[in-house]
Amino acid sequence: MSTDSKVEATIDALRRAMSGLENAVDSRIEIQRENSDVEDEVKRVHADRARLAQELDQSQFRANRLEEVNREVSRRLVTAMETIRAVLDR
Repeated sequence: MSTDSKVEATIDALRRAMSGLENAVDSRIEIQRENSDVEDEVKRVHADRARLAQELDQSQFRANRLEEVNREVSRRLVTAMETIRAVLDR
């Protein structure tokens, strides 16, 4: 093999190696971009979960408060009905 053909073969091998390296770098960049997108989505999901958990806590507090008020109103109605019956029975 002549020196020129060895140089050409080496240059071809170097071109193939450079092409492979460029493809690997492009793939790595794409993977990082996809990972970044996934990380952003995970952050959004966590933020939504925290917001929903807070809203759920608030709703539960309101439901408990309404239940307490409902019991108090019921108790007062029973007392009022008993008072009315007592007055009517006289």
